[in-house]
Amino acid sequence: MSSRESTAPRRRRPRRTAVLAAGALLGVLSLTAVPQTASAAAKLDNPYVGAKPYVNPDWSANAAAEPGGSAVADQPTFVWLDRIAAINGTSEARGLKAHLDAAKAQGANLVQLVIYDLPGRDCAALASNGELGADELGRYQSDYIDPIAAVLADPAYASLRIVNLVEPDSLPNLVTNAGGTAGSTPECATMKANGNYEKGVGYALHKLGALPNTYNYIDAGHHGWLGWDTNLVPSAQEFKKAATTSGATVDDVTGFIVNTANYSPTKEPYVKITDTVNGTTVRQSKWIDWNQYDDETTYAQGLRSALVAQGFAGGIGMLIDTSRNGWGGSARPAGPGPTTSVDAYVDGGRIDRRVHAGNWCNQNGAGLGERPATAPEAGIDAYVWAKPPGESDGASKAVDNDEGKSFDRMCDPMYTGNARNGNNPTGALPDSPLAGHWFPAQFRQLLVNAYPPVGSSGGGGGDTQAPTAPTGVAVSATTADSVSLTWRAATDNTAVTGYDVYRGGTKVGSVTGTSYTDTGLSAGTTYTYTVKAKDAAGNLSAASTAVSATTKASGGGGGSTGLKAQYKNNDSAATDNQIRPGLQLVNSGSSAVDLSKVTVRYWFTGDAANAGYQTWCDYAQVGCSTVKTAVTALPAARAGADHTLDVTFTSGSLAAGANTGELQLRLAKADWSAFDETDDYSRGTGTSYADAPKVTVYVGGTLVWGTEP
Repeated sequence: MSSRESTAPRRRRPRRTAVLAAGALLGVLSLTAVPQTASAAAKLDNPYVGAKPYVNPDWSANAAAEPGGSAVADQPTFVWLDRIAAINGTSEARGLKAHLDAAKAQGANLVQLVIYDLPGRDCAALASNGELGADELGRYQSDYIDPIAAVLADPAYASLRIVNLVEPDSLPNLVTNAGGTAGSTPECATMKANGNYEKGVGYALHKLGALPNTYNYIDAGHHGWLGWDTNLVPSAQEFKKAATTSGATVDDVTGFIVNTANYSPTKEPYVKITDTVNGTTVRQSKWIDWNQYDDETTYAQGLRSALVAQGFAGGIGMLIDTSRNGWGGSARPAGPGPTTSVDAYVDGGRIDRRVHAGNWCNQNGAGLGERPATAPEAGIDAYVWAKPPGESDGASKAVDNDEGKSFDRMCDPMYTGNARNGNNPTGALPDSPLAGHWFPAQFRQLLVNAYPPVGSSGGGGGDTQAPTAPTGVAVSATTADSVSLTWRAATDNTAVTGYDVYRGGTKVGSVTGTSYTDTGLSAGTTYTYTVKAKDAAGNLSAASTAVSATTKASGGGGGSTGLKAQYKNNDSAATDNQIRPGLQLVNSGSSAVDLSKVTVRYWFTGDAANAGYQTWCDYAQVGCSTVKTAVTALPAARAGADHTLDVTFTSGSLAAGANTGELQLRLAKADWSAFDETDDYSRGTGTSYADAPKVTVYVGGTLVWGTEP
């Protein structure tokens, strides 16, 4: 499994909130009761709700044989049908019918399969190459998909819900590696030209989706592959193309799965994509490299919105493979990184400890992730273990085999990398076997580094686990005698019950929400604040990153910098598909201002849930190369705003009495749908620059101009 950067069935019923809520209460999949009904005649909104998934006895035996492995040997994992021989079984592993029979014997009612044998399979990673040549589409259909469909159609298995993970890595490769990028390969260019990935996926969706008890989830890469603005919507378009090829329709698709056999964290608790460090957005860090996402939950939810915009059903669900993305152990950060630089903050706080997000083979230091669970987040059908922990990603050296698997240098711990991982070391474990073969050393490390730790369900009596530290602490407003703060919610293994606010190390208040106003302060004075989260057991988190605020001089007036924002409307149409503000900063103070510490925020409404955005600097007198733009979603909607366009500067100094000159900015939704700007907080109608108190300016995170909504 690799990682890269750079006729019609019954329609599924619309997903209901009540179903999601019920699923969330079911918790760990392996502990869920089996329904009394024996038939799956009507397809379900979420097949994991009310399911008891099958535990593969072959994987379970391997896991239980390792020291401590019995603690997780009862977890449900996917069965990989990675060659034609796997359908009937081999001397080393049981076949599909045997797995289905074993599932019934267990009393399970859900079986998870990986459909993985496309012609020219995995055109960008040798370790997981397959047995079929690039032009063997007919054989894929007749010798692979048709026999699988025939087995699944047996009435003896009508009571089983069959979840199919359809062809990992295939379609994402067509988006990023089929020409025009440093990571492109001739093999991927061939598959894009002949269309056999799309035809094969479409055939599988159509053939398997026609069965009344099957649920197809298409592989959708991961955030470190498709999360960039340039990749997300093209990927959704590619998925739509495949899902409407070879007789398939979007109704053959139950949903999508992200992070298959990869290591990207489900959530990054200490680094949020909306964070800034000294006025610099974390998107500018070397690790994130302008990606829109830094974890799989936000990526899955963002991609889901893009998919719906392309015509997939509004009720599609997402799966996240959490089998190897826990990143626990002694190397796991306990809080945010230092704020000395944006790279120090990201590298110090990210739980993903890989050398590079493009590294994918047998990663050293990884741990088991969240245990399989139903409906853990909005739009997420389940956490699953798609890649059985302990099964190798590929051999660390060339190994003769009859499985069509070649040697990929990304599995060699001595290799210094390629264009897809920024020419970095691979971070791979040594002495690994062929892909899919048992790798004891990897399993043991995954067990040691599990997060939540093995033996912990994330809660229970005797709670000693502290919440995560609050992130994104910011000054939302100042007066002559008060400072208002906001922050993002912390997380906990049970529940966060409140927050303590500290001024200069002394607790000044406690709240249950994510905002606080400190009053009775002196005018024109600088104060420093941190926030800690607490849970019901009294566990207290580490302190948040500190933020400073300066109260206004008596009578107010935007602090001591003298900075103010001016605005003009560059687009009189309030209901088209772009927002085009003209902005400039004016320094009316008596000293120069370091622009690298300045953030300007234009407040607007997105008019669509979970929309993705793209931004541009069309012209700047100071040079667009020094101007960075990004859209941030607010934690809670305000009057006239649920997003902000954040403008920062990479460098520069604004002298006293000077202005930046005009900044011509532009933003649009990822799907180019229309805005309604008539209610946007920061929008005005003037076509000449004038002071704009509804456009806010911050220096080092402190509000110095304007009023937030």
